[in-house]
Amino acid sequence: MTTTTVNPEPDGPALDALRLPAAGTFTVDPVHTSIGFIARHLMVAKVRGHFTDFTGSIAIADDPVLSAAEATILTASIDTSGAQRDAHLRSPDFFDSDRYPAMTFRSTAVVPRVAHRYTILGELTIKDQTRSVQLDVEFNGQVIDPGGQQRIAVTATAEIDRRDFGLTWNAPLEGGGLMVGNTIKIEIEAEAVRLSS
Repeated sequence: MTTTTVNPEPDGPALDALRLPAAGTFTVDPVHTSIGFIARHLMVAKVRGHFTDFTGSIAIADDPVLSAAEATILTASIDTSGAQRDAHLRSPDFFDSDRYPAMTFRSTAVVPRVAHRYTILGELTIKDQTRSVQLDVEFNGQVIDPGGQQRIAVTATAEIDRRDFGLTWNAPLEGGGLMVGNTIKIEIEAEAVRLSS
């Protein structure tokens, strides 16, 4: 996204929905946020899942490229609509949730792209492995909700190789290939509320 002048009156009637709001910190609203992922199953199908317990914040700076984001996600909250599969994902074969209850993300750089899009570079930690990741982020706008709170919304996507984070369990298929794909697509729809000053 190209840098634009921030709105000097974020709560005023002239609110520009696609202009970045004035500098400040926004906390992620878990009720209106989805942190999901897609993995390949049996080489041909896709399994979708999400996490239900997480926190996060977005700090918008006067210069948008100095903005930052962070999140903490509890791995035991994984939900793929299959109790047996979810229990396996919480086990030492995958997240080992008893030993590593949370995974974290912390941004390290913001790179403007075109329109309302950014590339956000950051560090993702899963289990005891920290790796650099790249999020493709679209700023979807800002609004004042019926309760008078200022909200922003973003969409973010990324792809990671789960083996980079010690999630290496797999099983060979009789006809060739593996049961679980190694590339994981991350899909985030986030809504965040400005913290009171």
